[in-house]
Amino acid sequence: MTDIAGAIDYDVLVVGFGPTGAVAAGQLGRLGHRTLVIDRLTDVYDKPRAIALDHEIFRHFDNMGLTEAISPHIEPFTASEHFGVDGQLIRRVDMVAKPYPLGYTPSMVFSQPAVETELRRHARSFSNVHAELGVELLGLVQTPDRVEAQLKDGDGRQRSVTARYVIGCDGASSTVRQIAGLGLDDLIFDEPWLVVDVRVNENALARLPQCSAQFCNPARPVSYLIGPKNHRRWEIMLLPGEDARQMEQPDNVWKLLAPWLTPGDGELWRAASYRFHALVADEWRNGRILVAGDAAHQQPPFIGQGMCQGLRDATNLVWKLDHVLRGVSSDSLLDSYTAERKQHVIELTGKVKAIGQSICERDPAAARRRDAQILADGGGKPLLLTRQEIIPPLRAGLLAHRETPARGSLFPQPRVAYSGSVLLLDKVMGFSLRVFIDGRRTDAATLLALCDARRDISAAAVGPARSSHVLEETEGVLASWFDRHDVAAAMVRPDHYVFGTARNAEELIGLLREIDTRLREVSTKQATKSLI
Repeated sequence: MTDIAGAIDYDVLVVGFGPTGAVAAGQLGRLGHRTLVIDRLTDVYDKPRAIALDHEIFRHFDNMGLTEAISPHIEPFTASEHFGVDGQLIRRVDMVAKPYPLGYTPSMVFSQPAVETELRRHARSFSNVHAELGVELLGLVQTPDRVEAQLKDGDGRQRSVTARYVIGCDGASSTVRQIAGLGLDDLIFDEPWLVVDVRVNENALARLPQCSAQFCNPARPVSYLIGPKNHRRWEIMLLPGEDARQMEQPDNVWKLLAPWLTPGDGELWRAASYRFHALVADEWRNGRILVAGDAAHQQPPFIGQGMCQGLRDATNLVWKLDHVLRGVSSDSLLDSYTAERKQHVIELTGKVKAIGQSICERDPAAARRRDAQILADGGGKPLLLTRQEIIPPLRAGLLAHRETPARGSLFPQPRVAYSGSVLLLDKVMGFSLRVFIDGRRTDAATLLALCDARRDISAAAVGPARSSHVLEETEGVLASWFDRHDVAAAMVRPDHYVFGTARNAEELIGLLREIDTRLREVSTKQATKSLI
């Protein structure tokens, strides 16, 4: 397809068809945008890399209609027990308790090849999404209204296509990032590890730890993760002087696994050495070119948030691109993408680094001090944490100017009684811009009426008892949330983050005016580089 008589071939070119690119393409497809997604590889990589996801990401999968397809490949993430120098339990990281705040198991493990296949199938199910595999990006030339991409097909033929925007989801060595001149900031973490995936025989599973674990042994730190079915993963720190490529060899791998397994206990699925990095792009946008996923950031894997971060990028960016492509907002809205996601990534990576540096301590005396401090933090007992409390809110970007309770946090998803069934809230309300009101309030109907004139906003009052204007929730999740934050209403973005909250009608009117202004404000800085 070529540019003829000024026409632009696609609304969006997505470079990279891994999980981040597939989610971006699928969401763009659902929204009706002409999308081309390319990948230099011809098929899904058949071995696991990412292994963990959380309820925020599963909520988006559910919104995309993927629950039934991917559920067979997903299981709850077991608690992670951290053991100190002398083998004692020093910390336990688990999930928040029921009722679950987003309506799903908060932490999960999954099989990436199977789930990625379903993400690709979903994207390709839209007639307006065109996927081309075995296609390499050679260059990008940016003009005021489009980007021209030079592509090379698997047979060596070169051609060009045009798109209004380009999203680079093409991994850590991103060609898009390099062409766009987007540098990387080093967040100072660089450690060599060996990642080993094993399909364990049934008769050997019972001999393995029944929870995931971090063995914080200064002689050689090791992480152990329980994946779906019989999939088990070990992440093993490599020591000074060890050759990474040699350590990947099966004989050496089985020696490292000897405390847990013998070669007869399972099939070695994958052994790959990595340097666990902490990097973030200094800018995530240059004009009409943006980056997401590993192209924008890399972090150590210690709480399983790597892929989740990439999918947060996609869901954050796509709804904003949708507003821009439909002419609802100027493309200055896209400036909030870097502002929101970069700070979130830096803050979460800082927390992951702290956990990683604690796990990676090689000095025995320092490791014993670490163990004592963690136990002291737990009141003399193993410290209890949840994975969910580690994830920060958004702190900048398209959020209400006034700092209100819960601003930038994920809005919960209660179960509600509806048409004779009990459904998750998104099934009833969708996932556009929404306002939710505490249905227990005597002025709930008045607050709802303030939203009636806004056709672009869905509004509902939710409470423990049904009435003519109140949706009935069944577990008290949202009532507890309103009580905790002492607010009457919340405005929620399409990606489920809270734009702002209101305590009364006057503040809700202010939020409605502000979101209208913020989504429609005219850009004062349309700087665009010409790229070759």
